[in-house]
Amino acid sequence: MRVCTVKASALRHLWFLIEETQTSTLLGFSDAELIQQLLRQVEQDKLLTGEESNTMQAYIRSRVPLIRDLAQARMA
Repeated sequence: MRVCTVKASALRHLWFLIEETQTSTLLGFSDAELIQQLLRQVEQDKLLTGEESNTMQAYIRSRVPLIRDLAQARMA
């Protein structure tokens, strides 16, 4: 079984996008909308294979609580 990983540069870019995205956007979207919005932005800026896109989507999904916690902390 082959494990697909995402390039470190794509992960750094994702976290850069999260930091640059308005707090209201990060908190206003549903989980599914937030995942799709972030994935769309990463795919627009980085060339990802189909497998990498799937892996990135799963990664973002697993980090949604952290993303929302970070957004709430920025409001304080």
